Amino acid sequence: MKLSMMWFYRLGFLLLLFIVILVFFKLKPIWLPVIEIIGISLLPFVLAAFITYLLHPVVEKLHKRGCPRSISILVIYLLFFGGLGFAIYKGIPVIIHELDDLMKSTPYFADKYTSLVESINQKTSNWPVEYKGRIEEGILFFEKKVEALLANMMNYLVRLFDYVIIFAIVPLIAFYFLKDWETMKRAAWYITPARIRKQSKAFLLDVEQSLGNYIRGQIIVCLIIGAISALLLWLIKVKYSLLLGIIIGITNVIPYFGPIIGAVPAIIIAAATNPNHVIWVAVIVFGLQFVEGNILSPLIVGKSLHMHPLLIMLSLFIGGEVSGVIGLIIAVPILAILKVAIIHAKVHFMKERHGR
Repeated sequence: MKLSMMWFYRLGFLLLLFIVILVFFKLKPIWLPVIEIIGISLLPFVLAAFITYLLHPVVEKLHKRGCPRSISILVIYLLFFGGLGFAIYKGIPVIIHELDDLMKSTPYFADKYTSLVESINQKTSNWPVEYKGRIEEGILFFEKKVEALLANMMNYLVRLFDYVIIFAIVPLIAFYFLKDWETMKRAAWYITPARIRKQSKAFLLDVEQSLGNYIRGQIIVCLIIGAISALLLWLIKVKYSLLLGIIIGITNVIPYFGPIIGAVPAIIIAAATNPNHVIWVAVIVFGLQFVEGNILSPLIVGKSLHMHPLLIMLSLFIGGEVSGVIGLIIAVPILAILKVAIIHAKVHFMKERHGR
């Protein structure tokens, strides 16, 4: 009797939970604008916190070697933001020029694509109707995906320029985060309820151990791959080499699928401008991915995640479906945090059970 009542309560709870979720999504027009405003307001603080997370270990190493904390922060801060500012100062004019040239060349690329489609249709005209139909469906699917990708890229670029003022205050916020790091740690310690302080600290340390090396390593690897790609593409005189190098570097953040996504624009542009470059571009992109997978990542990133590739791929599929490119980028870090959370929850419940 007790067992049946327990299942009855569980089913009732699940039903109530589904109703709450349904009502929550029905009220989306009300709470979504509020969340967007909060998100925009918190964006500079999130970016500053991420930069602080990247720079803090280096600041601590300098401080432990006898350099005053304020001087350590100033040196790392000037190197990081100075280098970033110099790269933006030198790179933005080139990127704008390449984007402008790319926009002007759009009719040329469209003509090339149209002639390619016509050539495919002519060569497959004698094929059975079902095979020809599948080819046409594939072409339409490719067109839709490219169109959606370009629309998303333009949307992100426009929104970046909208947030210039917000980005401008990020260095200032990051400086205060770095300067008052110990104070913020003490504040977080006192705010956290006493009964879960040790458990929360252990959880954060495990997340840092699992995720910290991965994030920092991935950023370094992506910078190296992007820079080398841009240089090699420029040496073989492929148009828009800097823009393509940036795309290859950014997409390299996405495990397994990133190299393929980054290679597609480079190969398409090479095929449209100079077909002789296609093989060289493919060799450069996939050669660099081989070097990254077998040398750079094991050396810089290591096996910090300790997760099966199939689990990572599943997280990427879910992330891509939920939030597109952004979802693909953040899927693995979220999975790593969930893994640590599940392990800690399991340990906590086991202690509670043995305690009883």
